[in-house]
Amino acid sequence: MSNCINSGLRKMYVLTQFNSLSLNRHLTRTYNTGSGVRTGGEGFVEVLAATQTPTESDWFAGSADAVRQYTWLLADIKNRSIEDILILSGDHLYRMNYLKFVTYHREMNADITVAALPCSLKRTKDYGVMKIDGDSRIVDFAEKPSTEEELSRMRTDTTVFGLTPSEAEEKPYIASMGIYVFKKEVLIGLLNDKFPNAVEFGSQVIPLAAKCMNVVAYPFFGYWKDIGTLKSFFDENLKLCRQPADFEFYDPQSPIFTSPIILPPAAIGEGCQVSDAIISPGARLGRATISNAVLGVRAIVSDDCLIQDAMIMGADYFESEEQLLEGMIKNEIPIGIGAGTVIENAIIDKNARIGKNCQIINVHGVDSASYDDKGIYIRDGIVIVQPSASVPDGTII
Repeated sequence: MSNCINSGLRKMYVLTQFNSLSLNRHLTRTYNTGSGVRTGGEGFVEVLAATQTPTESDWFAGSADAVRQYTWLLADIKNRSIEDILILSGDHLYRMNYLKFVTYHREMNADITVAALPCSLKRTKDYGVMKIDGDSRIVDFAEKPSTEEELSRMRTDTTVFGLTPSEAEEKPYIASMGIYVFKKEVLIGLLNDKFPNAVEFGSQVIPLAAKCMNVVAYPFFGYWKDIGTLKSFFDENLKLCRQPADFEFYDPQSPIFTSPIILPPAAIGEGCQVSDAIISPGARLGRATISNAVLGVRAIVSDDCLIQDAMIMGADYFESEEQLLEGMIKNEIPIGIGAGTVIENAIIDKNARIGKNCQIINVHGVDSASYDDKGIYIRDGIVIVQPSASVPDGTII
């Protein structure tokens, strides 16, 4: 969203899957300010949610299927003058000037342009890999190649992208970033007529279209990470705590916009030790030790806690004195992290109630586990405490 605003793009549709209420609310509050997007005018941000209808009984089956279900909108009166459609993924972390991307697409007279990242052999196992010719046209495609034959076939002379011979030797492959520009009529024709059963752009539409259309690669050299998995989401958030961070949010030329929060500044108690941490407004920290951690809005951390390599998502509200007193009478745990608790390698979701002297550290070092009665799960070795879960005093996970 911020890349679009910084690139001067003002007409945006956001396609969301089920269970997207909080996301829809965030988009509405953050980006729809007055008539138009932030600056007024004809801009808009519209949420297009997955629905079940008499003719469409399923949710979005994939990225291409999601766009197909709303291609009728592209013929709407307010979109008739649009020539190109930019398709973006919502789970990537990067900064890009999309105007340069679209300009390149038009200069190449491409039917489809795919943002591409030169990469090493190690990264090919995670992405779709493309082979290009001397004119940057995509001539071959392999989804997560693994065999020697596939890897040999997909090697590309990446000096075409401006890399030096030594850089090209280190990065002889080109990964698709899952970011595309389509000519509008090409997009509609591919989804509705030529490939009506394709559900994904990356593994189906793009490789098939490359066989019969002018599909070109656009080189990108900046920071880019796919955060579509729990582990990558967790790791990339913690990387933001580093100084300097690998990806910088504080770029005055291309800022990252988010919802304005009217809260008091974080309160940090005497004796609290904080290093490599992001602490959000409204947080209240006692005499605790915080290291390599992200603390969300209204996060509460009591005395003698150790929070390390963790994300504390915070809370949607402050509990009033009356609520705290009532909870005490009922022997309920207040929102936040109780005194003496240790949290490592964990995500504590919003409004969670963690008791005193708990250890949420994956004590057995397992990769996956479920504690349904406590609202706690372990995935990829990361402990996740669900929203509004209540973890009793002395719990050890």
